[in-house]
Amino acid sequence: MKQALAALFFVVLGAPAMAQMTPVGVWKSLDDKTGAPKSQVRISDHGGVLNGQVERVLREGADPLAVCDKCTDDRKGKSIVGLEIIRGAKQAEGKTVWEDGKILDPENGKTYTLRLTPVEGGSKLEVRGSIGPFGRTQTWVRVQ
Repeated sequence: MKQALAALFFVVLGAPAMAQMTPVGVWKSLDDKTGAPKSQVRISDHGGVLNGQVERVLREGADPLAVCDKCTDDRKGKSIVGLEIIRGAKQAEGKTVWEDGKILDPENGKTYTLRLTPVEGGSKLEVRGSIGPFGRTQTWVRVQ
């Protein structure tokens, strides 16, 4: 009985930490150069495939009614708030890395190959966008 209770105790305490080692949740994206908040993005799981939408624009002085005028696909002309910027990321087998998706930079309309890696116990998310061997990594902070 004591062993069962001890096992249950560790499962219950460990579950929140394990649950956080996923990109699913709400994140604050930060400007690469200044570190200032840019947007709030909600990443959702749809049958093992992750997608992410901009919930709020946080950049100081940004127009909350702005649209993605530089987008070249189905997102062209759509409001930045509500815009799906992450599409199709899947967890790599046996790893806490999500890849094979795409991420859109609404500022330039370009789409990049995506890699999402939760770090620091899931409190931060390394978001890497790349084209071939070239890319950049941003660190997003978990809001919830």
